[in-house]
Formats: sequence, C-alpha cells, structure tokens
Amino acid sequence: MRHYPAIAKNKNVIYSIGLISFFFALHAAIPAYVDSSYLALFTDERFIGEIYMAVAAVTVLCFFLIYRILKRYGDYATAVGLIILDAITLAGIVWGQSFAVIAAAFVLNMAILALISFTYDVFLETYTEVAHTGGVRGWFLTITNSAWILAPLIAGMLIYGHVYTGVFIAALILLAPVLYLVHKNFRRFPDSAYESPSAWATIREVVGMPDIWKLCVINIVLNTFYCWMIIYTPLYLAQTIGFDWSSIGIILTIMLVPFVLIQLPFGKLADEKYGEKELMGIGFAILGLATIALAFVNSHSLIVWAGALFVTRVGAALAEVMIETYFFKKVNTKESNILAAFRTTRQIPYFLAPAITGIGLFFTGSTGLFIILGVICLLPLILIAMIKDTDIYDKTFGEITMPGRKLS
Repeated sequence: MRHYPAIAKNKNVIYSIGLISFFFALHAAIPAYVDSSYLALFTDERFIGEIYMAVAAVTVLCFFLIYRILKRYGDYATAVGLIILDAITLAGIVWGQSFAVIAAAFVLNMAILALISFTYDVFLETYTEVAHTGGVRGWFLTITNSAWILAPLIAGMLIYGHVYTGVFIAALILLAPVLYLVHKNFRRFPDSAYESPSAWATIREVVGMPDIWKLCVINIVLNTFYCWMIIYTPLYLAQTIGFDWSSIGIILTIMLVPFVLIQLPFGKLADEKYGEKELMGIGFAILGLATIALAFVNSHSLIVWAGALFVTRVGAALAEVMIETYFFKKVNTKESNILAAFRTTRQIPYFLAPAITGIGLFFTGSTGLFIILGVICLLPLILIAMIKDTDIYDKTFGEITMPGRKLS
C-alpha cells in the first residue's frame, strides 16, 4: 500500500488523528447547517445573529486561556475534558426546558467545538514533518471535509418537518468513538513545553510577525464567507428560493465536494512545486467572483444552485488548504499561543457576518448580499501579494530552510 508523503514516519498516529477528526467533524457538521433553523423555532431570526456573536465572544475568551490549560493539564487531558463538556452542552441543546438554557448551551457548545479542534491541531502538528506540511494538511482537510459532505444528507434524513431532535441525538452518539479513539491513542501524548504569555503579549508577538498577521486577516475573510454561508444560505434556499430540506441536503452535499477533490493534491503541489501564496490568490479570486455571480442566479433548479455553490467552494477549498499549509510551515507546536491566536480568527467572523447582513440590507435586498460578500472575498488578494513565500532554498547546505526551523 502506498502512503502519502509525510505520513510514512508517523503514519499510524496520523491515520488515528484522521479517523478521530472524521468522527468529530461528522459530529459537528450534522447540526451545523440546521442550527440557525433550530434556533429560529424559539426566537426571532434577527436575534440569531446576536447568539452567534455571543459564541464568538466566549470562544475568543477561551482561546486566550487554552494555552494555560495545555501547560497545566496537557493536550490529552484537555481534549478528554472538552469532549465530556461537549456531550453535556449538546444534551442541554436537545433537552433544555427554556430558550435561555438552550441558547446558553448552544453558545458553550460552539466554543467547546472550536477548542476541541485546537487540541487536534496540536496532536497533528506534533507528528507532522515540516517539509511535508502541505501533503499532511491536505490529507487531513480531505478526511475532515468528507464528513462535512455526508453531514447534510444525514441531517436531511433525520429532520421531520420542523423536528430537529434526531440531528442532535446523532451528533451526541458520534462523540463515543471520538472519546474512545482519543483515549486509546493519546493517553501518553508527549506534550511540548507550551508557551503561555499574556493575551496582549501574544497580540504583540503576532503583530511583530508580518506574514502571520496578514495571514490572520486573510483567514478572517475566508471564515467570514464560511460563517455567512452556514448561517444564511440554508435560510435563503428554504425561504427565498423555496427548497425543502431534502433538496437543501443534496445541494449542500454537492456544494462541498471540492473540499474532498482538491485539497490533498494541491497541498502536495504546494510542498513539491508551487508556492502557497500563488495558489491562495487563485483560490480567493475564484471564491470572490463565484460568490458575486450567485446574485444573478434566478433559477429554482436544484442542479443550477448546486453547481453555482460548487464553484464557490472550489475557490474556498484551494484558499483554505494554502492558508493552513502556509501557517503550519511558519509555526511549531511550542508556539501554542500563536496557534490559539490564529484559530481565534475563526470566531471574529461571527461578529462580521451578522454585521454584513444588517448593514447590507439597508442598501440592497437579500440577493445583493452575495455581491457584498463576493467583493469582501476579493480583498485578500492585496495582502496575499504582500506576504513572502515560505520556502527559502539554502544553496550552501542544499536543503530548504526557514528562519528558526529546518525542513527535513
């Protein structure tokens, strides 16, 4: 059996991380596209954006604490504790007796999901050879996104009318293999000497790394696209276009296929042939233009909408794997505070996406929001042109090097 590059040295543990991430991604993804519709059963849709803002605020606070927790308890104990809290808060979403309980459980659950993903980043980065970061990250994203492709179909089959209970129970059940696999494979995980500077020291450190802070801004834009699409696309397809949930499940599944098709091969290309920044730029160009084009899709055809959304994800998938590859070639596991800051950029869009919708609707209708979002997705092209390539060829030693790190 032929193994992908960079998986050879630690292939068993990396395969284990992939399997864990698949079940965890499926656990997180099955409810993801129905969360906004579920919350809309209990409150006005305008309040949903404020709930996601609360998610972002709590998650950002937790990320500023996570590296202190890692330093005290280690990555394995942190992961296990968070998985247990994940199960408790998910149960609160399903069986909460009031909207206040459900909303609080939802906010905490979303924050916990982000922190669990962070612990997997630490696992994976520890066992990844830097010279093959693109191949490993591309493989890892492919495995994770395979779950996201299956999730809308599964969710569509579990929804009956406006009853979403089955979706959340399925997500709860999927935590069992996650907890088992983490315990089996990482109970003796060799933790690094995690850095634990203050939040302000971390911010100053990131600002002092020009390429990293630019990449953080770029990542904010990409995740603003994801956040807006996850919250508002299902509502738009259901309420404006008129699709039922079985059709929406098919559309979303087709839409997500590019994440499985292109992230592994392009991750390997970034290691072997092309630079991350060039491919990242192509990804954002496709993403921005394709999103703008959605404003001009007047069809009520499932195939047309699936195809149009598919193209946007071609750009997003390419941009995502290049962002991940670039970042993890620059940062190592000891710099857990930098990794936490980078992952925090995924939460900022929960403030931005509702703001884009609220402000945008003053100037245009719901369809015009695609144009606004598409233009925003083109803005990173400016920053991408300014960042430096990761690889510097050292002619003296005949190997690739980077400041502070040696690639093997």
